Amino acid sequence: MSRGSAAAPKGKRKGGVAFTIDCSKPVDDKIMEIASLEKFLQERIKVGGKAGALDDSVSITRDKSKITVTSDGQFSKRYKIMLDRNLYELRYFNIAENEAEEEG
Repeated sequence: MSRGSAAAPKGKRKGGVAFTIDCSKPVDDKIMEIASLEKFLQERIKVGGKAGALDDSVSITRDKSKITVTSDGQFSKRYKIMLDRNLYELRYFNIAENEAEEEG
């Protein structure tokens, strides 16, 4: 007599890693251009130890004020340490606003 059926073993999850950088604040305030950050990432992300050599396994897409980086494989340990979440928000300190608050 069987006490229950064994569950099918779960395979390793194949799939990529993706993260999004929300740049809406600095873009809306005209502090930066989103295209510049996209170009920076394309030139600086390393694939196979070479910066700027993105192959088909890594893609960078831009949508208004957000950039999404997707990889079919895994990022290196160096990137994994920095990438502990999937959504990041780019912020900046508004010095003029902070000075006005202190004076008032």
